[in-house]
Amino acid sequence: MTVQPQAGGSPAVPATLRPDVRADVASRPPIGGTVSRVLQFTVLSIATLIFVFPFVWLFSASLKTRQTVYGNSLFEMPLHFENYSRVFEIAPVATWFMNSILVGVAAATAVTFSSALVAFAFAYFRFPFRNVLFGLVLATMMLPGAVVMIPNFLIWDTLGWTNTLVPLWASNLFGSAFYIFLLRQFFLGLPRELFEAARVDGASYPRMWWSIAMPLTRAALIVVFIFELKASWTDLMKPLIFIRDMALFTLPQGLQSLVSRFNPTSGGQGEFQYVMAASVVITLPMIVMFFLAQRYFVEGISTTGSKG
Repeated sequence: MTVQPQAGGSPAVPATLRPDVRADVASRPPIGGTVSRVLQFTVLSIATLIFVFPFVWLFSASLKTRQTVYGNSLFEMPLHFENYSRVFEIAPVATWFMNSILVGVAAATAVTFSSALVAFAFAYFRFPFRNVLFGLVLATMMLPGAVVMIPNFLIWDTLGWTNTLVPLWASNLFGSAFYIFLLRQFFLGLPRELFEAARVDGASYPRMWWSIAMPLTRAALIVVFIFELKASWTDLMKPLIFIRDMALFTLPQGLQSLVSRFNPTSGGQGEFQYVMAASVVITLPMIVMFFLAQRYFVEGISTTGSKG
């Protein structure tokens, strides 16, 4: 029996078989490849369940009563969807939500553009002690947050902006060392000839930054925006330091106040099903945002190491 070798790891096909049978055999994937794909799918499915289960438990707990919120069963009938409407009645969650959106978008926008401007300067311009200055910028990442906490409060208090939303986002106008480093790597990967040609055509440096560098690093800019939006959305420390008025609370600070309110040790009734409902309200926007921007997110993260 004559056997025709197949390329690409496909099984050998006897030449005596009918043409249609040979084509069917040749089109079948190798057994080893099928097993590998099944194994990968199984591992990924298990990992997905492990990571998704906490949110599923949180959602199920938000639909229970006070007596069963910490029960062993995942879902108990009837489901109490009224917990979500109730949490908006017992606390100004809608106001906290709008405060978080305002602070998050402002903080993410400010740090994205300010960090991109500084990163472009470090990537494009050649000046004395450039690497030393860049190293000093990165060295600020070594400072613990507790070191600058009191000086920051004194600065904003002197300006009269404590108990306002301004301190929660305005400091991002001066950039972030981590984002400067991230964006600089992308700017270094851009062909310098593009900027030299723009200079010949009379483009100014701000024009080069805005019209050439920014569009070509869109994925990196989206990554920075997502990172900072998530960091601002979940930040509790800054609101605790600067905000005292409940109407100015962000969602993490509002959630912390709900925990204190319902905690039995502080005189509460232990109605943590409302806390779980508020937690779902806080978590869901971040999940939606990631799914909407995951293509840029993955692209930006995967190409960071290859730039420069």
